[in-house]
Amino acid sequence: MTFTSKHFDPAATGPLTGIRVLDLSRLMAGNMLSLQLADFGADVVKIEPPEGDPLRAWKDDGHSLFWKTYARNKRSVMLNLRQAPAMAALWKLVETADVFIENYRPGTLEKMGLAPEKLLERNPNLIVVRISGFGQTGPYAQYPGFGTLIEAMSGFADRTGFPDREPVLPPLALADMVAGIYGASSTMMALYARQAGTARGQVIDLSLLEPMFSVLGPEAAIHAVTGKVKQRAGSASNTASPRNVYRCKDGKYLALSGSTPAVARRIFEIIGRADMNDDPRFASNSDRVKHRALVDEAIGAWFATRDSHEALETMRQAGATVGPIYNIADAMADPHFAQREIIVSAEDETFGALPMHDIVPKMSGTPGVWRLPAPELGQHNAEVLREAGLDANAIAEAAP
Repeated sequence: MTFTSKHFDPAATGPLTGIRVLDLSRLMAGNMLSLQLADFGADVVKIEPPEGDPLRAWKDDGHSLFWKTYARNKRSVMLNLRQAPAMAALWKLVETADVFIENYRPGTLEKMGLAPEKLLERNPNLIVVRISGFGQTGPYAQYPGFGTLIEAMSGFADRTGFPDREPVLPPLALADMVAGIYGASSTMMALYARQAGTARGQVIDLSLLEPMFSVLGPEAAIHAVTGKVKQRAGSASNTASPRNVYRCKDGKYLALSGSTPAVARRIFEIIGRADMNDDPRFASNSDRVKHRALVDEAIGAWFATRDSHEALETMRQAGATVGPIYNIADAMADPHFAQREIIVSAEDETFGALPMHDIVPKMSGTPGVWRLPAPELGQHNAEVLREAGLDANAIAEAAP
């Protein structure tokens, strides 16, 4: 599959051009947050320790592909903040910044002499985003905040997997991704409020726990009203039926959802079970959920006698909501992913070109921009510090 080529243009501008972000965070949530801003033109400066952001060490076959993806459109300044000249340089950068992102354990920023009130005293218009596992306050504030713990304690893992087996954690940094998107949204709200004159600088207390908990939707209300705790249902749903993953004759799986009455009726007709539409056990969505095993048995039997391609086309032509279970190789071979530029080919000095996700979302009037490939550690030391007003001697002391 041929993907659209994306070439980096340092002079390209986007809707956030002129916004400077200092990103002191490490690993995923902060990098996801700052990526959203960087992709739309913000000048994101990664402030990295001498050993670099640990995300650089997440490697596949020796290659830092996480870094290449999540550090695009950013600049890197290496500062050892345990040394006075480096801290002095950071303060100069704070004066020029619009956003300051950190994800130290709560209290660490204060011990470093960078308490939010001090940052805001130096730059009253600064938006300070504090990322942590459980928030800056509360009984769990000092607990380590890796996404794994959050995916467990939010209730997400307990809802994932099959009822007769252990809960399942997601195989990727889901809590960090969700928090990063929430963080970008809240940062833009703060910047808008500042522009509108309704606020100046402020502190955003962004935990990983609260965004991840929000993904569960109304489960707190459901438990309070019904007294029930929803159980794991595998690929089925406690909320809608039909909805599951079905194995076809050729061993491949298709996902199907009949969440609306019209689609559910259509599915029963497709599988030759129009009689189910007149059966009171399947009359409403609630009835179908109650008798989910019978629904899945009937639909599963139909899929089991057909190859996946045949089943997919039959269902689609009849207007059912169905789709294949893809792995990454399948997605990269699907022309929709290429034509929609879901996957693009970014120029890369190591590989020549490297596929990665395009800038999200697609905006007609203020699209994102491809300005910079992921930086080497400290690549922009002199450039960024010079912009902040440091002379050659101060730069040499701060970032030797």
